[in-house]
Amino acid sequence: MSATSADTTQQEPFSRRTLFWGILASLLAAAGFFLLSTYAPDFRQPNVGGATPLSKSGIGYAGLAEWLELTGEPPDMARSDSDLQTDTNLLIVTVSPDSDPDALANIIKLRKGLDTLFVLPKWATLPLAGHEGWEMKIGRLPDVVVNDWLGRIAKAKLGEGETTIKQLDVYGLAVNAPDQVQWVPDKHPLIAAGDGKAVLTQVEDEPFYILTDPDLINNAGLKDPDTAAAAHKLIAYLQPGDDPVMFDLTLHGVGRKYDLAKLLIEPPFLALTLTILAAAALAFLHGLGRFGPPRADQRAIAFGKRALVDTTAMLLRRAGRLEELGDRYGALARVRAGALLGAPQGLQGEALDRWLDSRDKDETGGFTKRLQAANAAKTLTQMHEAAEKLHDWTARRLGERR
Repeated sequence: MSATSADTTQQEPFSRRTLFWGILASLLAAAGFFLLSTYAPDFRQPNVGGATPLSKSGIGYAGLAEWLELTGEPPDMARSDSDLQTDTNLLIVTVSPDSDPDALANIIKLRKGLDTLFVLPKWATLPLAGHEGWEMKIGRLPDVVVNDWLGRIAKAKLGEGETTIKQLDVYGLAVNAPDQVQWVPDKHPLIAAGDGKAVLTQVEDEPFYILTDPDLINNAGLKDPDTAAAAHKLIAYLQPGDDPVMFDLTLHGVGRKYDLAKLLIEPPFLALTLTILAAAALAFLHGLGRFGPPRADQRAIAFGKRALVDTTAMLLRRAGRLEELGDRYGALARVRAGALLGAPQGLQGEALDRWLDSRDKDETGGFTKRLQAANAAKTLTQMHEAAEKLHDWTARRLGERR
C-alpha cells in the first residue's frame, strides 16, 4: 500500500455512506423520541382513585368496564376529541366533583345528536391512607355541587327529600334501591324512584341520558348480583346494537393537555412544520455540493490608488489620528487652490489666504472662512463637510477664470 493511500485511510476512518446512514438513523431516533415524549401523557392512566372508568375504588367504574367485557365486547376508552365523535358507541361520561367543566362542555358540544349517558357524582370521599386507589366515604355531596354539574347538562335540579321506595324496576328486574337515592323530578322517567321521581332520565331534544344515582353501576353497587344484572340491562337498553360501549377519559384529564410540541405536529400547524422541515432538508442537500466557481482568495492589501487611500484611512482611524487631519487638509487645500488659480510664487500662509479671498467676487473672505472651518473640524462629518465646501469653492473659481 502506498503512503498516499495509507494517509487517506487514516484521515477518513468512516466512509461517507456510513456517515450518511448514521446521521439518518440519529434523525429518525430523535423524531421518534420527540413523538413519544409529546404523546406519552395521553397514554398514561389517570389517577387510580375517584369516579373514573379505571378506578377500583367504591365510587369508580372499573367493575362495570370489566363486567361489560365479560358479558360482551370490551369497552373502548375515549382519549381524544376524535374518539368522542364516534357515532356507533354509547358514551358513558362519569362526572366527579373535581372534573374539568371545560372538558364537560367540550363533550356536550361534540356529542350533539349522539347517544351519551352522563353519570352524576353522589358521594364525597377522601383517599384512604395506606391503600392506593381506595376511597373513604365521608357523606353525600351537597346538592348545590351536584346541581352545578347537572345544570351544565340539562335544565334540571335534584329533587328534595328522601324517597320511600325500597326497590327499583330496571326494565323488568327489581333491585334494592341504593342508600339515600338521588333523583330528579320527571313526569316520564326511564327508571323511576316513585311517582314523578327519576333515577334515569332523558334530556329533551337530545339523546342524552342522565343517571342521577351512580350506585346503580359503580363498584360499590356491583357487589350485589342483582344490581350487577340491572346495570347490564340498563346499558343494553341504551346501547341496543352490537357495538361496544365507550367510556370517556377526557373529563378526567386524558388528552386535554396541550403544549407547544403537540401544536407543532397536529393540524393546523402540521403543514407549517412539514414545510419548514422540507425547506431545511433542501437547504442541507443544497449545501452538500458546490455551486458556482470557487471564490479566489483576496489579497490582504489590494493594488491601486484607491486601495492605498482606503488602507491609509483605515490605519489613521485605528490609530485615533483623524481629529488631527482637519488643519493638515486645509493647508493642502490652500496650496492646491493657489496653484490652480495662478497665485504668485512665494506667497504662503495668510498672504496666500488674502490673495485667494480676492479671487472671490461674491463673498468677502470666502476661502478663509472655509479654511477655518476645516481647521476646527474634529469629527468625520465635520471634516467631510468642510472638505466639500473647499473643493466646491475652488471649482467655482476655476470656472470663473475659464
